[in-house]
Amino acid sequence: MSKDLFTRRKFLSTAATAGTAIALSRSVYANVPGANERMRFALVGCGGRGGIVAHNMIETGGQLVGLCDLNPGEIDSTIGNYPLIEAAGAKRYSRIEKVLEQKDIDAVIIATPDHWHTPLSLLACQAGKDVYVEKPHAHNIRESELLASAAAYYKRVVQVGTQNRSCEYNYKALEYIRSGKLGNIHLVKVFNLKPGSPFKLGDAGDLPRDFDWNEWQGPASQRPWHQRIYSGGWHHFWDYSGGDLADDACHQIDLACMLMGDPGFPQSVSSAGGRIAHKGDDSEVPDLLETVFEFPGFIMTLEHSNYPKFMRKTDNSIRRNDELPYWTHNSTRIELYGSEMMMTIGRHGGGWIVTRLGGRAVETTYGRPGDQPHCTDFIESVKSRKSPNASLDKLHPSISLLHLANIAHRTGNKKLWWDAANGSFINSPDADALITREYRKGFELPMANAFSNSI
Repeated sequence: MSKDLFTRRKFLSTAATAGTAIALSRSVYANVPGANERMRFALVGCGGRGGIVAHNMIETGGQLVGLCDLNPGEIDSTIGNYPLIEAAGAKRYSRIEKVLEQKDIDAVIIATPDHWHTPLSLLACQAGKDVYVEKPHAHNIRESELLASAAAYYKRVVQVGTQNRSCEYNYKALEYIRSGKLGNIHLVKVFNLKPGSPFKLGDAGDLPRDFDWNEWQGPASQRPWHQRIYSGGWHHFWDYSGGDLADDACHQIDLACMLMGDPGFPQSVSSAGGRIAHKGDDSEVPDLLETVFEFPGFIMTLEHSNYPKFMRKTDNSIRRNDELPYWTHNSTRIELYGSEMMMTIGRHGGGWIVTRLGGRAVETTYGRPGDQPHCTDFIESVKSRKSPNASLDKLHPSISLLHLANIAHRTGNKKLWWDAANGSFINSPDADALITREYRKGFELPMANAFSNSI
C-alpha cells in the first residue's frame, strides 16, 4: 500500500472535518450484489493462507476478480497452486489503491501479515467494500476498536477468519452447555501447547525482484531486508505480530468465549513466562506463557508453548471423519469444568466429549471443519446484510484477550486490572502504552482520535 494513501484518502484529520468526510463516503450500497448474483471479490495478500481462503470462497459461490500483492511472485505461486484461482482469470494488482477503486469488486479478502490487517480493512470499509479479514484482525486493542467502529459506521460486513464460529458441532456444544447438564462452569482451560524450535534469522538473502520491502513493513519500524522475516519469521517480532499466541491461540480463545456466552472483557489479567525453552535465539515473543483471566463468576486460563515435540494439532483425518483426538497430546483443546461434568472440545473439526467421574463418556459429538461454511456465511451476509458469524462485536473482546495476555507479559509479567468502561488499565501507564502502537511516519492512522470519537 502506498505510503501517502492514509494522507490522500484518510478518514479524518480533525474532528471538525469528520462529519463531511464520513457523510460523503457512507453511501455504500450501490455495489451490494443481489440475492442471485455472485459476490465479486479480490484477494489482498496472496501468500500462505490467502490462497486457501480464496479457493474456498470460489467453491462456495464467490467470483474472484482480483489478485493483489506487493510481490508479483506470490501472485504467480497462488495461481500455480490453485486451479480454481487460475481458471478465474483475475486481474493482477500491486497496490490496494487500485483494488479499492474498482466498481466491479464487492468485497476483499485481507490475508496479509498481521500488522496490515486493520489498516487495509479500514480502507476497504471506507471504500464501500465488505471484508473477510484473516485472524487476528488487529495488531493491538486500539486497532480492533477502530475497525469495529468503522464497520458499524460504514455498515460494512466484516467477517474474521475464526472458522469455529461456523462449525455446526460447536453450536451443538453451546446448546449442551446451555442445557445445564454440565452444571455451573467456574473454570475454563484453553490450550495452545505446540511443538517448536529455536528461531534464528540466518542469512538475509536477496530481495525479490520488483518487491517493495519498505511498503511491506508499513507501520512497523524500518528494518533491513531479511528473507527469514518475510517468509513467516515476522511472527517472532512485536512490530508485526502478537506471536503464535495471537496468531493461533485466537481460534481456541474465541471458541472458549463463544461457549461461555461471549462474556466480553475480563476484570483482570496476569501472565507468567517468556522466552524460556529457546532462550537466546532471535525471537522476541514468548515460547512459554501462562495467563489467567478473571471474569465475574469464572476464571479462564490460557496455556501456551512452542517446544514439546509430542503435542499436535487435530490432524485432517480426525477433522474429516468420525474420530476424536487423543486429548492429552492435543495442542489446541479447550476444557470446561462444570460442577457436574466436564466437556473437552477441539477446534476446527475436533469434536467434543462430555465425561463424568472416572472418565466415563456420557456424550460424544464428532466435528467437521468450518472453512467452507465460514465462506458461505460471509457470502450470504454480503448479499443479505445480516451480521456474519464472526462479527467484530464478538471478535473485538475475544481477540483482545490475547493482546491483554501479551501486555501483562511485556510489562513484567504483572497482574493488571482492566477498566472496561474506559477501555484502559487501572493505574498502569506502561500497560496503557501498549494498547496501541507506534506508527512509522508515512503509515500513520490519522483517524485514530477523531474517527472513533465521531461514531
